[in-house]
Amino acid sequence: MNKEYQGLSPEDYVEPRCLLCGDPFGEPETLKPIPQQRVIEKMDEYMSRRDYAGAERHLLYWLAEAQAGADKRGELLVRNELVGHYRKTGEREKAFESADEALRLLGEIGFDGFVSAGTTYTNVATAYNAFGENEKSLQFFEKAKTVYEAAQNTDPRLLGGLYNNMALVKTALGDYEEALSLYEKALSAMARVPGGGLEQAITYLNEADTLTAQQGAEAAEKQVCGLLDKAWELLDRPDAPQDGYYAFVCEKCAPTFSFYGYFLAARELERRAKEIYERKDTVKCEM
Repeated sequence: MNKEYQGLSPEDYVEPRCLLCGDPFGEPETLKPIPQQRVIEKMDEYMSRRDYAGAERHLLYWLAEAQAGADKRGELLVRNELVGHYRKTGEREKAFESADEALRLLGEIGFDGFVSAGTTYTNVATAYNAFGENEKSLQFFEKAKTVYEAAQNTDPRLLGGLYNNMALVKTALGDYEEALSLYEKALSAMARVPGGGLEQAITYLNEADTLTAQQGAEAAEKQVCGLLDKAWELLDRPDAPQDGYYAFVCEKCAPTFSFYGYFLAARELERRAKEIYERKDTVKCEM
């Protein structure tokens, strides 16, 4: 040892890796997991207020924390959230960059055959679909389907989301029969989920669009009206939770009702969404 350092402990002469936390460069990297549940709950709060800028700051902060703490699982969770966030905000390159990083992490962690891999594949597939990359999207949906259906513990909510979104890609590619089959699987899966009625409503509306694309508006009219009636019944249930997610679903479904001439239903859904968002904005200002 250099005489200059004799009688000193490492922390007396090794520069810290982080000036705030004091970890020295010379010490082995120690795993410091991020609080995943807290990250998700806070993200839900931002999204319920449509605070996309706040949501991005939140996710990038915890991404840096996960990387600094060598928490690969936490980083994977944040990367998945970033894929969905950038998909919603229409930021193609950032969405695909986060998707690539999430896929890389799957390999590093060794999660390829686990349910969490199916969730990542679904997120990546949905992003590619949102930006018009349907062939590539379908490849990842097929991977997710293989993982989910092989696992005995797959949450039916995950299956419902997979089948519904995969059906959208099948519709875009003109495979209408397969899309309709997937919608039925989605409805069956969400029927097993407490409070799954909102997702079922979305599926009914997507199914209406597929039938219209397959048969034409006039030929599909009767079936479409039946599907819209089912969707409205689920959305108008008195026990529907008046929260941010309900507002998001109302906002998402309103244009479809309007497209098919259900103008009163569309305006009512828009009103409900606006009322919930305004209430949340008021609460935010008072805090």
